[in-house]
Amino acid sequence: MKCIIIDDEEMARVIISQLCSRVEGLEVVEQFPNAIQAIKYLNHNQVDLIFLDIHMPDFTGFDFIQTLKNPPQIILTSSDPKFAIDAFEYDCIVDYMLKPIALPRFYKAIEKIGKKNITTTVVEDSAPETPESNTTSITELYVNIDRRLVKIDIPSIYLIEAKGDYIQIKTEGKNYIVHSTLKKIEEKLPNELFLKIHRSYIINVQMITDIEDNSVLIKKDVVPVSRTNRPELMRRLNLL
Repeated sequence: MKCIIIDDEEMARVIISQLCSRVEGLEVVEQFPNAIQAIKYLNHNQVDLIFLDIHMPDFTGFDFIQTLKNPPQIILTSSDPKFAIDAFEYDCIVDYMLKPIALPRFYKAIEKIGKKNITTTVVEDSAPETPESNTTSITELYVNIDRRLVKIDIPSIYLIEAKGDYIQIKTEGKNYIVHSTLKKIEEKLPNELFLKIHRSYIINVQMITDIEDNSVLIKKDVVPVSRTNRPELMRRLNLL
């Protein structure tokens, strides 16, 4: 996976580059002190990931993102946490890291990329900082509610329903109404747990209580199963 670093601080670029060197399959192809130089480079080259500083002279990180027609995955870096909510509005942003960046936090950001060709491998002996497994799945999701980022434990979600321009996320402890689409949240959920069974519903297949005809029972919710999605649902079940 090819990546570039955009940061006006030389030391920040050095640190991120060193962190990237610890990840097998992640290659830093260029580094830029400002967004203008990066734009010129991207006009003729493609990358898979950008480490992008928010605070830069004349041209902020968000200004830079808006110039990209087909942005790659982006990990934002900043010493200011107040822009986290703004970052949530961009589909291309996979994480928001606060400086100074610690190695475990860097690994967590890389895991969110979800690329099979990326494995976290420490070059030198730094066992205490190494993640337990390079295949660790993401277990939490942040949603924007009333301009606050609220953390949801993914395995606790049992049903997601589309409601116009919003989705309702139902968990074992609480329900959330979020301004988003079913397609967008589907991309964030682990495939081994969740399945879209209807154009308006995604379910946690491990939470199914009963199946009858063209519907499933999850907790107290009866959820319809479309004809086109039923074969995949049946394939996913551990049938006797």
